[in-house]
Amino acid sequence: MFRRLLQCSTIAVCFVSILFAPFSWAAQEKQESGPPAVSPAAAAAKAANDELRKQAGEPVDPNTYIIGSEDILRVMVWENPNVSGPVTVRPDGMITLPLINDLKAGGITPIRLKELVTKAYEEFIIKPEVTISVMAVNSKFYYVSGEVNRPGQYPLVTAKTVLQALSIAGGPREFADKKHILIIRGSKKFKFNYNDVLKGKNLQQNIYLESGDMINVP
Repeated sequence: MFRRLLQCSTIAVCFVSILFAPFSWAAQEKQESGPPAVSPAAAAAKAANDELRKQAGEPVDPNTYIIGSEDILRVMVWENPNVSGPVTVRPDGMITLPLINDLKAGGITPIRLKELVTKAYEEFIIKPEVTISVMAVNSKFYYVSGEVNRPGQYPLVTAKTVLQALSIAGGPREFADKKHILIIRGSKKFKFNYNDVLKGKNLQQNIYLESGDMINVP
């Protein structure tokens, strides 16, 4: 009797092992396979977007950037929230701050403005600790239009050449006329041959952009 029970138990264990074996193998295979592979196209798109954020959304250097009208600044005075907050530079280059009223901001760097704001607040606050940051660059920009992958308006935070600007805009499309690109600056027009510059030829046409320039890729 005991021997029969032992045989039945053995058979039951074998049956259960066979029944659940496929699920165990599937779980092990799923665990070993790891996360799904990223396609080359998705990886390329991610890299392009990262590069765009890196270059178009680059941080403002407070030592070199020149503040302009319509720029949005953040003025922070340590432990004084009543005189801290965002402020927009007016067309005349002035900003209005609590207690000190109007102050010239246009045409100088954030570091220089910090010195002026600190000095002005010394009349009202003991040893004011001031921080000036640029929240949005609205005074300097350029346009890229036509047969590029990401046309639109871009901030001109630091010096950029035509080739750099086209790269930020995703580059010319497949059937774009890369040999007859135009940079329009007011009444002036400059020609740009994308293929030549990539080959290291006629590099003098790879000029630095100025605020308001428009790059048109036919």
